[in-house]
Amino acid sequence: MGYDIERFVGYVNEGLLCSICRDVLEDPLQAPCEHAFCTACIHGWLVHHSNCPEDRQAIDVSVLRPLYRYMKNDLNRLQLHCKNREYGCEMVCSLESIDRHERECEYSQIPCSNAGCTIQVERRNLDVHLAVCEYRSRECPNGCGYTILSAEDTQHNCVAELRTELELLRSEMICRVEEAKHEMESRLDSQRRHMVQKESILQNEIEELKSQMSRMMSDVRSLMAAERQHRQELEQAELEKRELMELLRGLQKDCRLSTTEGSRKPTTFRPLTRLESAKRKPREVTVI
Repeated sequence: MGYDIERFVGYVNEGLLCSICRDVLEDPLQAPCEHAFCTACIHGWLVHHSNCPEDRQAIDVSVLRPLYRYMKNDLNRLQLHCKNREYGCEMVCSLESIDRHERECEYSQIPCSNAGCTIQVERRNLDVHLAVCEYRSRECPNGCGYTILSAEDTQHNCVAELRTELELLRSEMICRVEEAKHEMESRLDSQRRHMVQKESILQNEIEELKSQMSRMMSDVRSLMAAERQHRQELEQAELEKRELMELLRGLQKDCRLSTTEGSRKPTTFRPLTRLESAKRKPREVTVI
């Protein structure tokens, strides 16, 4: 069903009326023949018919489409009175915003929120009604904390109610303690499993580090041994170098003496005897 045309202020274009209910379109749909209907109206019509109610062209739900944009804009701009006008609301607003206003309208009739109360009051008077509603809940005037919901409840036994409340609290506390206990046990089990896994991972990492350390120590010892051998070879080469230098200086001296004596008289002295002796002496020189 559409909006009652009597609620609207001013002229309403015929094209904005539902072809079935003849009220202003509400949640409109349009057929291929361009006739427009309220969604509820056309769906109800197509339950028993398979054609357009205006020109009898064949249609079904699948061919219905939203209203053209320009028609939708014209529809939204229409001004109308609030539906609570009869209760005193004088608001006039556009069709586009009427639903939002009526949801919050102070003159709307709403049911009492107290269980058992069937009275409907205006939203603006709800607080006043709740304060005097015979179904309202209130605490016992004796201070036991019991909530009185009806006149019969005023004769309740405070001691019995307190005992009942105490038992309820005790039961609730026991349930909470058990839930907390189970939760803590679950967390501890989870933490324990996590710690075991972490310990296993750390142990594997430690073993790997030990293995790496052992290999590194072995490499260091090998390098130190090679360094000592290399140093010994260098010392031996240095010693041989000094011996050769001394031998070379001695040979040079012998050569000078032989040259001096040879200028005086012939001789068969062989000045290279010491050099040949040095050649015949086995020596090992490490080339660096």
